[in-house]
Amino acid sequence: MAQPSVILATASYDHTIRFWEAKSGRCYRTIQYPDSQVNRLEITPDKRFLAAAGNPHIRLFDVNSNSPQPVISYDSHTSNVMAVGFHCDGNWMYSGSEDGTVRIWDLRTATCQREYESRAAVNTVVLHPNQKELISGDQNGNIRVWDLAANSCSCELVPEVDTAVRSLTVMWDGSMVVAANNRGTCYVWRLLKGTQTITCFEPLHKLQAHDGYILKCLLSPEFCDPNRYLATASSDHTVKIWNVDGFKLERTLVGHQRWVWDCVFSVDGAYLITASSDSTARLWTMSTGEAIRVYQGHHKATVCCALHDGAESAPS
Repeated sequence: MAQPSVILATASYDHTIRFWEAKSGRCYRTIQYPDSQVNRLEITPDKRFLAAAGNPHIRLFDVNSNSPQPVISYDSHTSNVMAVGFHCDGNWMYSGSEDGTVRIWDLRTATCQREYESRAAVNTVVLHPNQKELISGDQNGNIRVWDLAANSCSCELVPEVDTAVRSLTVMWDGSMVVAANNRGTCYVWRLLKGTQTITCFEPLHKLQAHDGYILKCLLSPEFCDPNRYLATASSDHTVKIWNVDGFKLERTLVGHQRWVWDCVFSVDGAYLITASSDSTARLWTMSTGEAIRVYQGHHKATVCCALHDGAESAPS
C-alpha cells in the first residue's frame, strides 16, 4: 500500500477511525474500534503509525497497512486517555489520563518508563519544543511543567481556581504557551528561560475568546511565520482565529452545526482541519475562512482529528 503524502484521520463516537484523502474528501480506510470511544489521535513523526487514545488504553495502528488490528497496545492507564503525543525522534510517547497521571512510554516495547502524578484528571499534555519538558493541564485548573531531566515537577500554576484547563498549546519556538479553559478564556504566557533550564511563565494576555467551553486551542506552526495565529475551537459551534500580535480576532469559521472538539493546522498554516459533534470534519482555508471540503462518513460525533502533511520527520 503506497503511503499517501498527506495523512488525515478522524475518530468518532461511532467507534470508528477513518482515513481520508484530504483533497477529494474520499474515505479510503475505516478501522473499527469497538472497545471504547477514541479521545485523541496523533501521527508519529515518521508518518508510519497512528496512535489512538481510548479508555483506558492507547493503540498504535500502521498507517500503511489495511490491517484492522493494532500493531501494539499501551495498557497502564486506568481511565480515559485524553492526551497523546511523541518525542521528535519518535522513540517515546507521552500521554495524560483522567486517572490523574502523565506517562512516558517506550514506543517499541510498550513499557511505561515514567509516571507523574497530577492529582486530578489530566485533560491535556503538550511537549515543549525543547523536548525536555512536558506541560499538563487538569480538571482542577492546575498547569504543571514536568522536567524530564530532573524527573520532577518544576513549575505549577493555577490561572483560574476550580476551572478545568481543557487544552494547552506551545509556540513552535518555545516563546509562548496558551491555556484554554471551560469558561471560554485563554491565558497566554511568555515563556522565559531562567539561569537554569527551567521554563518560567510571564503573564502576557487574558483573552475572553468564547462564551462557551474552549475544547481545543492551537498555535500555528513554524512554516506559517511571519504570521502567527491562535485557533480556538468551541462548544459555540465556531472556531476563531486570533492574530497572536495583539490577539485581534482575524476571522470566525462558521459552518459546523454542533460543538467543535478538535482542530489541526496544515504544516504551512494555510489550512485548518476541524472535527465536530455534527459528525463531520472540515477543511478550511485560512486566507478566506471558507470551508473548502467536508469529510462525511461518521455516524456520530467526530471528536478528534490528526493530520501529517509535512516531511517524514522534523527538519534538524
